[in-house]
Amino acid sequence: MAFVRANGVVLHHEDRGGTDRPVLVFANSLGTDFRIWDDVVARLGDAFRFIRYDKRGHGLSEATPAPYAIDDHVGDLEALLAHLGVSACTVVGLSVGGMIAQGLAARRPDLVKAMVLCDTAHKIGTAEMWNQRIDGVTKNGIASLADGIMERWFTPAYRSPDNADFVGYVAMLTRTTVDGYAGTCAALRDADFTESTASLRLPTLCMVGDQDGSTPPDLVRSTADLIPDAAFEIVGNAGHLPCIEQPDAVARLISNFHNHAFRA
Repeated sequence: MAFVRANGVVLHHEDRGGTDRPVLVFANSLGTDFRIWDDVVARLGDAFRFIRYDKRGHGLSEATPAPYAIDDHVGDLEALLAHLGVSACTVVGLSVGGMIAQGLAARRPDLVKAMVLCDTAHKIGTAEMWNQRIDGVTKNGIASLADGIMERWFTPAYRSPDNADFVGYVAMLTRTTVDGYAGTCAALRDADFTESTASLRLPTLCMVGDQDGSTPPDLVRSTADLIPDAAFEIVGNAGHLPCIEQPDAVARLISNFHNHAFRA
């Protein structure tokens, strides 16, 4: 395990692969930690330097008091990459991780050379929706919302108590700190990258699970439409976390996109 204080918060992270390889940076979704990328990273082999981290309030990273702003999360990742000596990378972001990717690309176009935006958008949800989520979590705990969240995260076939992996991901969600979850809900509530994302000019792949209940395909497509020449792909038989349900397809899309974007 590796920890560093970056942007005033202790972040748990992993840095694996040679420094001479192209850098893939993974930013995870609300209520998860960087282990959601395990199967994708395994399938990508040794072609990349992989950097994964738990955003503040998630996994083993420090949970500062809520609320958070999306700029807090963007600043955390920027500081982590500076600590690791990264000067150019492709950011792969899922859900709020995809918003972090958009924010970092707008702030640091010299650093972010390409993006893979998974199950995310330039704006997610409404203030009313996020305020209800924050209120429910702070009053009744994350477990009170778990069933509804799982319906959006995973397909019906995956959501079985006989599926040990599913049970494990429920535990990942419910063990997230209240500050981390509610704080990041506030960041999502207040984030709107419509204008800045429309100004981005970099290779971009947008992908989404065909059964995503949080950021449906049409919403993700609308984000792809903002970015000139962005690619858009739908991953079959997947909910909001296709990296878990369909890691082969996600790894293949990332690899093909990167090879095309940076071909000699």
